[in-house]
Amino acid sequence: MRKIIFTVLGILLIVVSFFLSKVIIDSKKTFKPKSDKVVKTVFTEVVENGTVPIIVSANGNLTAKQRVELYAEVQGVFKRGSKLFKEGQAFLQGETVISIDANEYAASVQSSKSNLFNQLTAVMPDLRLDYPDIYSKWQDYLTNFDMSKSTPALPELNTEKEKFFISGRGILTSYYNVKNLEQRLSKYRIAAPFSGVLTEALVTEGTLVRSGQKLGEFINPEIYELEVSISKRYTDLIKVGESVELTNLDDNTKYKGKVTRINGNIDQATQTVKAYIEVDNKNLREGMYLEANLDARKEENAIEVDRSLLLEGNKIFVVRDSVLDIIDVNPVYFSDKRVVLKDVPNGVTIMSKPLSGAYIGMAVKIYSEQPENTKE
Repeated sequence: MRKIIFTVLGILLIVVSFFLSKVIIDSKKTFKPKSDKVVKTVFTEVVENGTVPIIVSANGNLTAKQRVELYAEVQGVFKRGSKLFKEGQAFLQGETVISIDANEYAASVQSSKSNLFNQLTAVMPDLRLDYPDIYSKWQDYLTNFDMSKSTPALPELNTEKEKFFISGRGILTSYYNVKNLEQRLSKYRIAAPFSGVLTEALVTEGTLVRSGQKLGEFINPEIYELEVSISKRYTDLIKVGESVELTNLDDNTKYKGKVTRINGNIDQATQTVKAYIEVDNKNLREGMYLEANLDARKEENAIEVDRSLLLEGNKIFVVRDSVLDIIDVNPVYFSDKRVVLKDVPNGVTIMSKPLSGAYIGMAVKIYSEQPENTKE
């Protein structure tokens, strides 16, 4: 009996333990954390196609449009002038920039002029006897002959007899020899071809100057040119005389210029064409680095967006019912930061700023729809 009682109690204990464990298990509830759905905010704009001017950017350094390299054509000692021959020295048009000692050569010129005068004097008696009709004009020529001035042109030879007579006495040969010497004498003085300033001075007063030696450089500091390289794709769109906006990248100062020349040759290495832009401003200096924005053409029914918005395969993101989607577009021009697109339907809402991790079907919230934050 005792064994039977303990057996029954054991069985009851096992059954009770089973049911209690089941009750405990069923009563335990698992709480799962609720995940918050993150909706990113995007910046958008509604497409409105219009006329987009295509601006071709180029850059380069300014150079003086009027530039003269000064070379010596004669030999002699560089004389001190009324102004120093130094970099930055300004000269007016016609003013002496360089003067070379020509005393010795000038003496030989005077000697040749004297010989010519003597020859003319020697033939005057024969002219009075044989050609009295032309004597008076040659007498006037001798009267006006000034040794201190440039040799005047000979009287016009009207007849063959007069021509043979004058030439036979060696007067024509002497005259042209004198003019040749006078022309060379003028090279001992270099005058400013225009009002400008010296940008390079390679000699100083007292220096022995040799023929063919470079003496310096002279420029006009009022008119400059900017040489820029333009892609061959736009050469037919750029015309001579077009207005160009130039920008100094250091301080963003704007200048106005115009296209004056376009090279007809294409650089085979870079496939570009050189264009020259003229600009004048007192604040400009040779060598300044400027950026030029040339109006190449105007693209109709197009929009311009940030270049980073264009996806691979010529697609862009659009927002439809707060969900991202993509559409095909036709890019017609690329700049460093922008791209001109065509075939974008009017009224479509597109992303105006790139969004990291964007994908098709992504739920987004348009920035303009966000509630304004109020300060408490």
